Amino acid sequence: MIEVRDLSKSYDDFEALKGISFTVQPGEIVGFLGPNGAGKTTTMKILTSYMPQSSGTVTVNGHDINDAPLEVRKLMGYLPEANPLYTDMLVYDYLRHVATVRGVPKDALKGRIKAACEMCGILPRVGQRIGTLSKGFKQRVGLAAALIHDPEILILDEPTSGLDPNQIVEIRNLIKRLGENRTIILSTHNLPEVMATCNRMLIVHNGKLVADGTAAELEKRESASQRLRVLVKDVPGDAAQAALAGIAGVREVHERPAAEAAATRLEVVADEGADVRADVYRLAVEQGWELLGLEREVLDLEGLFRKLTREI
Repeated sequence: MIEVRDLSKSYDDFEALKGISFTVQPGEIVGFLGPNGAGKTTTMKILTSYMPQSSGTVTVNGHDINDAPLEVRKLMGYLPEANPLYTDMLVYDYLRHVATVRGVPKDALKGRIKAACEMCGILPRVGQRIGTLSKGFKQRVGLAAALIHDPEILILDEPTSGLDPNQIVEIRNLIKRLGENRTIILSTHNLPEVMATCNRMLIVHNGKLVADGTAAELEKRESASQRLRVLVKDVPGDAAQAALAGIAGVREVHERPAAEAAATRLEVVADEGADVRADVYRLAVEQGWELLGLEREVLDLEGLFRKLTREI
């Protein structure tokens, strides 16, 4: 099990991570999802003992990453976003080199190389120079290198970045197969990738964890509260926000950019089970507002991701 508690990382005055906490159970395929710059890669580097945290704790199967980094690395295979391959080497020679560095015993080298190549579908390419491979096969070589010491946990940072659609599908299917007997954390900004590959997702934004759950759980959580889009004409935004916030059952009111001139667009968030549409309409009549639009917003997972990762 991976347990992360109050993890923070600062670079001088910039806070890349702001006290995130989560756990990953054995056998899970977890998507670590967020926009570029959200803190995903920083988290992956800390989990793999590549970079120290500023504060907080991380334990992997009971081993603290600071107290027992070598034990943690034995348990993990890591494929960073910039796949570090020696392109002048043959696939076999490269994997043998990685296996040696990883401490695979000499009498087990051939077996581990063959097993990793079979898992990643590159056995016919072991005698080929890495630089002559397509990007999809280079990713497979990177995955084979991450698997060479038979780790319990795989950490994959943007594993399909730069691949064409066919290669993306191939790598996704490979990850799902690998996840049948391993714990996998997949870091990406690509929502369809997480939905196609993972059984749980963690969403991060600006260094904070903003959601944790399965796709169904997150969609259910969002549908429990009602969101309304309200569009009024010639009404100052602060006045409209204050008036709408006074309605019973309204939890939040946010002003959003409006495409129409002289229009004010607002997002009204109501408590679970509260239908405030009639109350909003009555308020508009009482205030003499020209109501241009009033509709309920139903978010799918993509809409939820956009909402959670946009700037308020």
